[in-house]
Amino acid sequence: MEKLYKSVKDELFNDILPYWQKHSRDYKNTGFYGHIDNNNVPDSTCERSIVMTARFLWTYSTVARLTKDSSYMEMADFAYNTIITKYWDKENGGVYWSVLPDGTPKISKKQIYGEAFCCYGLSEYAAAIKELRETTSDAADEKTEDEKESPSQIAMNYALDLYSLLEKHAYDPDFGGYVEARAVNWETTTDMRLSSKDMNCSKSMNTNLHVMEAYTNLYRTLPVVFPDAGPIRTEIAESLSELVKTTVECILQPNGHLSMFFNMDWKILSDEISYGHDIEASWLLWEAACELNDEELKAQIKDTVIKMAQVALEEGVDKKEGCMENFSKENGKIRDRRRVWWIQAEAINGFYNAWEMTSHTKYKEAVLKQWDFIQNHQIDKVNGEWWNELTPENTPILTESKGGNWKTSYHNARTCIEILRRSHTV
Repeated sequence: MEKLYKSVKDELFNDILPYWQKHSRDYKNTGFYGHIDNNNVPDSTCERSIVMTARFLWTYSTVARLTKDSSYMEMADFAYNTIITKYWDKENGGVYWSVLPDGTPKISKKQIYGEAFCCYGLSEYAAAIKELRETTSDAADEKTEDEKESPSQIAMNYALDLYSLLEKHAYDPDFGGYVEARAVNWETTTDMRLSSKDMNCSKSMNTNLHVMEAYTNLYRTLPVVFPDAGPIRTEIAESLSELVKTTVECILQPNGHLSMFFNMDWKILSDEISYGHDIEASWLLWEAACELNDEELKAQIKDTVIKMAQVALEEGVDKKEGCMENFSKENGKIRDRRRVWWIQAEAINGFYNAWEMTSHTKYKEAVLKQWDFIQNHQIDKVNGEWWNELTPENTPILTESKGGNWKTSYHNARTCIEILRRSHTV
């Protein structure tokens, strides 16, 4: 394991973080490139998504907090400024799904997945500002009499605004969970689809999973900035606890897999199984319950979380290679065996979490095999970062971009951060 920790640390600080610092930013248009090819050449004309921008904000804010190194805040500041000046809807609140390079909204609807990621990134950024820039009495005194809020409070209030908007417009009080999308003015819309790969449906596993992730982070970071924010934090805790239960009761199926697409009352609309989401959800569910410090909730979901990891290990992993495959559907008749970068990353997180929970060596071995696969195949040793997708024969699929609206520093950097944090090696 010591070898793993050293290797993970090297990958984070010498490959992933510097890669995106060097290649992702469009300084001319103040934003991040929506497409970067496998030779690291960007396309400056592509639209840019809020998801990509918020993921950069979260990554570099988190690393700054983890290392206490304020130099990483330069990248976070760039992402934050981009969000507030180009994505924030000053008329209706919330953020646009995507914008053109000049900041003109391209897709202006309120895709809840994107709103959640923005909340996730903003809350982490607010905590980073507080810890790295406002911890001294001198910093606290920098506010003028006309200023009512510090920079960290302003950022956190943006995150809280998103929470309030989601609770008001996206939460379903009848059946629980959160809908896929709203129109730009937060009214209902028939255009619910997250991407071309997704179904146009009322609710999805993916959106609800990442609302849960965002609320967990908001709940965790809020007292860093507002130590006395008891009432609103209690509300967030109630929302998060309910969503954990909804996930287990409505989205997770008896076979240990998450269903993907639903109508409003959680009728299943697809039999597709996403192995990456299964293993990712296993550790995010446990993280939420632990962050809430709810022993009753932890007791309720512990066996479920472990079962999810076990099923993912048994059914989703290529036993020879040690990597996780993409998805299956039609009761296994169709199986996509591509090796996708984010799935490999989340497999590390999920199996490491299962190892911590159970001490079973099979999960530890799964982590080590998965990391060996990543090092041997997923990492681009010539141009840096990770290949987006590999064939079942482990050949890079060059039609898939190295970076852009869906592929950023988030999944693989988070894997490294989680391992280093849990092993106390930073």
